[in-house]
Amino acid sequence: MLKENIKAIRKSKGLTQEELGIKLNVVRQTISKWEQGLSVPDSEMLISISDILETPVSTLLGETISDSKVDDLKVISEKLEIINLQLSQRKNLRRKIIHWFLVSLCIIIIVTYIVLILLNSSYLGWNYSDSERAVIGVNLHIFEWLFIRISPIILIGSVVGILLTRN
Repeated sequence: MLKENIKAIRKSKGLTQEELGIKLNVVRQTISKWEQGLSVPDSEMLISISDILETPVSTLLGETISDSKVDDLKVISEKLEIINLQLSQRKNLRRKIIHWFLVSLCIIIIVTYIVLILLNSSYLGWNYSDSERAVIGVNLHIFEWLFIRISPIILIGSVVGILLTRN
């Protein structure tokens, strides 16, 4: 196992036997003997190999690389699944917030229409000789005029939005 692991990890790191030998201060033939199973590095050398290859000694000694790659892919796929689930939940939450915002907007527009109908533009009968009353009356008239012209467009857009964001 050690021989396959050293070779597989060395190749995955893009190192030749000679480059690994230089980093470990041994000749290329020593690396070749380890990878062929003709000799085994001592414990200090195993620690040096694990440091250079950035791999735990336990992986060098016991675990097969293909098993850890399968496990890594499984872990990565599980993490991606969790991320996708979180993104889906965020998207649903955002959709629900927009949906209820549009419902609230429709309710506000309808209630405002009802209030304007019940008030029946009472400010039109005011005495505008008082400047404060004149300013308030003109502002109410501007609000009503703009509201009556713009709110139907907003209401239609909101209803379409509600239909598009429903479950």
